[in-house]
Amino acid sequence: MPIVPFLIVFPLIVAVVMFCVRVNKIRNFFAYLSALIIMAGVGALAVQWGMQGFAPIALTYDAEMVDHVILAAEIILMILVTVLSFKYKKYWVSLLSILPTGLIAYFELMGPRVEETAQIYIDHLSILMCIIVGVIGSLIVVYAVGYMHGYHHHHTEFEDRRYYFFALLFAFLGAMFGFVLSENLLWIDFFWEMTSICSFLLIGYTKTPEAINNCFRALWMNLLGGCALAVGIVYYGYTSGIVSLHGLVERAATGDKFAVIPVALIAFAALTKAAQLPFSTWLIGAMVAPTPSSALLHSATMVKAGIYVLFRLAPAMTGTTTGLMIALIGGFTFLVTSIMAIAQSDGKKVLAFSTISNLGLMVACAGVGTEETIWAGVFLMMFHAISKSLLFQDVGATENALHSRDIEDMHGLLYILPRLAIFMFIGIAGMFLAPFGMLISKWAALKASIDERNIILVFFICFGSATTSFYWTKWMGKIISASHLKEKTFKDITKKNEVISLTIHAVMMIALCVLFPLISRIYVTPLITEMFGHAENVLSDAILYTLVVVIVLVFAVPFFAYLYSKNAKVNMKLSYMNGINTGDNRKFVDAMGEEKTLWLSNYYMHKVIGSRKLMIPSQIFAVAVLLIMLSMIIGGVLV
Repeated sequence: MPIVPFLIVFPLIVAVVMFCVRVNKIRNFFAYLSALIIMAGVGALAVQWGMQGFAPIALTYDAEMVDHVILAAEIILMILVTVLSFKYKKYWVSLLSILPTGLIAYFELMGPRVEETAQIYIDHLSILMCIIVGVIGSLIVVYAVGYMHGYHHHHTEFEDRRYYFFALLFAFLGAMFGFVLSENLLWIDFFWEMTSICSFLLIGYTKTPEAINNCFRALWMNLLGGCALAVGIVYYGYTSGIVSLHGLVERAATGDKFAVIPVALIAFAALTKAAQLPFSTWLIGAMVAPTPSSALLHSATMVKAGIYVLFRLAPAMTGTTTGLMIALIGGFTFLVTSIMAIAQSDGKKVLAFSTISNLGLMVACAGVGTEETIWAGVFLMMFHAISKSLLFQDVGATENALHSRDIEDMHGLLYILPRLAIFMFIGIAGMFLAPFGMLISKWAALKASIDERNIILVFFICFGSATTSFYWTKWMGKIISASHLKEKTFKDITKKNEVISLTIHAVMMIALCVLFPLISRIYVTPLITEMFGHAENVLSDAILYTLVVVIVLVFAVPFFAYLYSKNAKVNMKLSYMNGINTGDNRKFVDAMGEEKTLWLSNYYMHKVIGSRKLMIPSQIFAVAVLLIMLSMIIGGVLV
């Protein structure tokens, strides 16, 4: 299947072209063309795989030269990190790159001979990840072309390095394809490091002091996970002579004690990549980057790498101490970060905390590791990828029009910027409204936790779901409320390519909801069967079709509300406002005879449940859980 190396190598070649071409119009053309080619390539891969019966395919190449190239590239990345760490006086960060790279290099060059294994593995889960990376990632590139033009038009204080920005975007996509298609753990380690360094460079794009601090925080946290990954791979390679991901999972599932520690270390590494507590702050800090990179990191690529690894390891974690550790960290993160999200009024920060929270639920699903929870987690990943990419892009476009991304400034957005408001409504609806996939996934995870008698996880899921509804309801209520900004004129300056990306995202979101039963039957259930050997329908077809009808009705709400606002005269009762109402429920005359505007505002309780209050205690608790659980795992193996 030549399309596999093409999907990995082509974006890397495009990245070099993007860096070399300094004429914006020419570079933009190549960006559009390359995005289309990548999406077509993903489609071709899916078709070729389907023509071979939708069965798992392991591809083995005569790849000794490729192994050497990958090792050399990993050493080059280590040198890059070391140079930048010394340049910005973050000397200790370089150690987190030198140690794992040196360990992997020693293992490959001086270690024992390992059993030959397939380098590439294609199945339902890897194809799903390729679709998410290829389609969502390419649409973000399309959106970025217009967005970055406006970004540098408004932010002239930043150096225009779009050639550098687009090079990183495509390098990121190539690394992600390599990551999700690789079966060889040594290849996975390289692509893991590559995604970490690409995200580091994207977050630091503007080179402001805040950006530099945030990008190095992201780097050291992800490199810490890389250290755990490298140690797990080398330990497993020395004790078993195998560097196959599926071989590791199969041995761990049969109780091989030499596979227990590698699974625990790789699962720990996945927690850093998925921004789980105590490592969540790197993803929040990523907000300093331009919107396209935020969308890429939060929806389609970076964070999904950690989830993908945990889903792969799920059969090996079922009913184990490692699974309990992952489930507890995921459930705790889900609850605490959703509470912190309530205290945010910045739209991007709400999306950031929501991302961490929903990733926590996916992590908890992987930790429980049953057919039900992985079914839920897979749908959760689908909905989250589309919805979060849509919302990040839409918030960026809204910020350009309103010159603010504060939720309070989005009051009545449906009536002042209706197109952007409808996109936002669809994205938010996909995240939390009943009976969308997010809610169904939470229900499945809750049921499985009850079946496992995991009372703590049941508590986390119940209260985390309640707090999630709280902050999404506040935001949705703002955008569909009657506007108090009608006297001001706001122009929708969203560019055509941005609208194209937003529209495709919205259509995919609705299609995913409407086709939920079909996708469950023809794709997700076979995926679960591949992983566990058997699968049962979590929800009956009758229930799923009923949910589809309800979902269609939910999507009709903003459309008819907008039509009503345009074609009907709204008769409002005048409210008492501690003064004389001026006649439109938006202004009143106070006791001093001055006309004042009435503002309706949400209460955010940031002094009580804000991140400054809860983050450090939450990190301390998460560190304690990790240390206790890891010591139990290692102690159990040694005994």
